[in-house]
Amino acid sequence: MLAYAGTAAAVGLAGCSGSDGSDGSDGSDGSDGEDGGDGSDGGDGDSFEIGVTMGQMDSGLDPQDHAETNTEIIVGQVYEGLLDRDKEGGIIEGLATDWERTEDGNVRFVLREGVTFHNGDPLTAEDVAFSIRRIVFDDVGIVSPQSNDLGTIDEVVPGDGEVVVDFASYNPIAFQLFATNGPIMQRSWVEENDGNYINQNTNGTGPFVVTEYDSGNQVAYEPNEEYWGEANPVDELTMGASSESSTRVNRLLAEESDIVTNVPPQEVSRVESSDVAGINSVASARIIFLQMRYDVEPFSSQQFRQAMNYAVDVESIVEDVLNGFGSITAQPTLEGHVGHDPEIEPYPYDPDEAERLVEESGHAGVEITLETPIGRYLGDVEIAQAAASQIDSLSNVSCELEQREFSSLVQDVTAPNIEDRPRFNLLGWGNGEFDGSQTLTPLLSSEGALTVLENEELDGLLADAEATQDPDERVDILQEANRLAHDLAPWVFMHQQFSVYGVSSDISWEPRADEFIDPDTATRQ
Repeated sequence: MLAYAGTAAAVGLAGCSGSDGSDGSDGSDGSDGEDGGDGSDGGDGDSFEIGVTMGQMDSGLDPQDHAETNTEIIVGQVYEGLLDRDKEGGIIEGLATDWERTEDGNVRFVLREGVTFHNGDPLTAEDVAFSIRRIVFDDVGIVSPQSNDLGTIDEVVPGDGEVVVDFASYNPIAFQLFATNGPIMQRSWVEENDGNYINQNTNGTGPFVVTEYDSGNQVAYEPNEEYWGEANPVDELTMGASSESSTRVNRLLAEESDIVTNVPPQEVSRVESSDVAGINSVASARIIFLQMRYDVEPFSSQQFRQAMNYAVDVESIVEDVLNGFGSITAQPTLEGHVGHDPEIEPYPYDPDEAERLVEESGHAGVEITLETPIGRYLGDVEIAQAAASQIDSLSNVSCELEQREFSSLVQDVTAPNIEDRPRFNLLGWGNGEFDGSQTLTPLLSSEGALTVLENEELDGLLADAEATQDPDERVDILQEANRLAHDLAPWVFMHQQFSVYGVSSDISWEPRADEFIDPDTATRQ
């Protein structure tokens, strides 16, 4: 945890200091894949094959029309951003070889020469400008759930081998944002095809090319022979999923998969005692919470939302359900991320106080339903079962649990209108930028792409944080925003997730805090 926090803090400070952007040297979480090694269970002959089994598959192959890590992992093997990140979170080159802040506070990217899309067409500045516009402007083709991911942008100006991004105000973390977000697509390819085709096919610049797409089941890849970077040593990559953790573990132990995600705590010893696999875990940049929509009763009452925080015994859930693979949270910003306030204390487990606040809220006797995904996060169903049971134990609240496939639930969570989003659900949010604004803005600002809250004071603080050029002042503003969010209680604050991977003994592979899976960095044992 200390090592993770130190790394994350260093990344955050690097992104807020300096104005030329050249101090970082790593970029987008997991789209480059060029430095990979080789490692799998061998395959046949000298062929190097790697299989990955996750908890869920993608929601489609459009890299700009999703807000889930599992989709990012799948499309991130194919699509790249202007900048990228290494395993430690530092900013490196991607499709841009140089980046700087201009005199007026905007940013300029110099594009890499000789890059081609998988269809053989060259990458142009117009493609880059179009891609950024498609993400941030809802009149370009889609309403992207990533619209907050690059900051508030007024215009994108393509030039001769470069692109200038004009922000509405000074963006203190511009390069951090572009190092994690902003996949680049070919303008003509997007405009010539409809949404269904784009979600079933790919045309990126990355190190892998999709050879087979079986929606909901499996994606197969082969190396991009024309890749601008180093030769990809992986001969074949397959990515599949199973929401059942036991199935994932069984695939690993049967040597049918090389990397599996979210090994449940009760299965860790079985994996570690085997001769064919081991466990790699890392404190991730993901926060788990139960979010409550502010615009519907009973969650429109701040007292009721606070009551739900007192009703859930997070400490027992971390210890008993997760076997310690988690860390209790009290605010939207994780420890080690820019803006975290160490003075904020978690809500204590106090069912009597919860019942008192429910009475004061005027919603005694209410019946609510907690919706949870199945197999998306470590122990998600078991966590939700425990939380729902604890809430239901209150004398004046009834709480039921509804289990849903993540692919279905995420469609509601990312719905353009808040009225179409779930009222009360378990969710996780990964923050690959290691900056508090990238959780607060999309999830809790009034105009956030996935927001469940509307509060003018919080909006003002986030606007101030985006506009300030003083990194110390910005930290103070974000800490104030976290204190306000704690009190507003739009979530039941749960825990920081630990990523627990099962890894074949035939390969050596280290996981990342941002949860991107980069199988091309594995090596043979």
